[in-house]
Amino acid sequence: MPRNALPLRDGHQASLLEGAREYFPALLAALGLARNEVLLETYILDFTGSTLQVVEALILAARRGVRVQILVDGVGTGHIAPDWSARLLAAGVDLRVYAPLGTLGLLIPSRWRRLHRKLVVVDGVLAFCGGINLLDDHHDPNHGALDSPRLDYAVRIAGPLVTDVHDAMTQLWRRVEAVQRLRERHLAGALETFRAWRALPAAEPVVGPDHTVHAAFLVRDNLRHRVQIEQAYRRAIGAARKEVIIANAYFLPGRKLRVALVTAARRGVRVRLLLQGRYEYFMQYYATRPVYGALLKAGVEIHEYAPSFLHAKVAVVDGHWATVGSSNLDPLSLLLAREANVVIDDQGFAQALRQRLVDAMTTQGALIDPAAFANRSLGQRLLEHLALGLMRLGLFLTGKRY
Repeated sequence: MPRNALPLRDGHQASLLEGAREYFPALLAALGLARNEVLLETYILDFTGSTLQVVEALILAARRGVRVQILVDGVGTGHIAPDWSARLLAAGVDLRVYAPLGTLGLLIPSRWRRLHRKLVVVDGVLAFCGGINLLDDHHDPNHGALDSPRLDYAVRIAGPLVTDVHDAMTQLWRRVEAVQRLRERHLAGALETFRAWRALPAAEPVVGPDHTVHAAFLVRDNLRHRVQIEQAYRRAIGAARKEVIIANAYFLPGRKLRVALVTAARRGVRVRLLLQGRYEYFMQYYATRPVYGALLKAGVEIHEYAPSFLHAKVAVVDGHWATVGSSNLDPLSLLLAREANVVIDDQGFAQALRQRLVDAMTTQGALIDPAAFANRSLGQRLLEHLALGLMRLGLFLTGKRY
């Protein structure tokens, strides 16, 4: 194994899940079989449409004695209606909020660091990881009903890395618990929480004899794992010989990642990007486009997805390396947010994801014409540079460089 190569381990079973229409039934089945513990992290916990089935399943699990811990982000989830809070509490669900905004909200740059992971572990033996929030496919909290479902993916996985997911979620839960106690001035309780976290035993995964998928669990945080996910992308792109396909909702790669994509395209690798083609947020929508020029000039194909919101954060390289997770390839994800991705090296899994992405590009994507892009209007260019300037200002205020 080359120095600093990603340590993939054997002994996994993995299934690709597209959208809530596939993810929720798989999650409901797992919750129905839970006997001891359910850990769940999500950026958005919504109470509309098909999400209600998941919430009810969590309540039922807690009522039959399963320890259910839910951690939501203080911005993504926002206010939870009192009746739902009361129902969750009455059932015994332990619900906590990561980095609640407080009085000044997002006016404090340090509070821009958010929990963006979407993770579930059931009984320490089964994990889910991806970009799918607890949010109905046809509903958006900011835009209302959607004519077409958003495009997003998750992976259901069993095997050794479930322990890694469990440990990462438990560590964060203990930290949130300790911070909450400190805010309440319970210093002794906070110290006790930290000691309990350090002494916590790892979950024991169940591994069957027929598991063959090589996989690894990656996180991005502000401590030891600041660049782990981005490095995995760069290494895979750097090793590519035939094809790179990336689908990413908010795409503004830093210099090193842009160079990796351009270099791959120039050495003959077919590089295809499936990006957001439907307006969602001003900054993320327009700030992406100033990087199109260099990529198109190098021969990178850019397809924009417009039937609904593209929320995917996935990639396939050379038909065998794949990643599914929560991390966008923009500075907010790569420098500020807590993220989680699973990397899988398996031809069957990668080909299944590749086929879905190719179908989305060919039937629902619009290929950007380099000449037309070069001749876009002055007004369009001004919006792009305004958005990029705002993003750079935001990073400057947080002390980050990109």
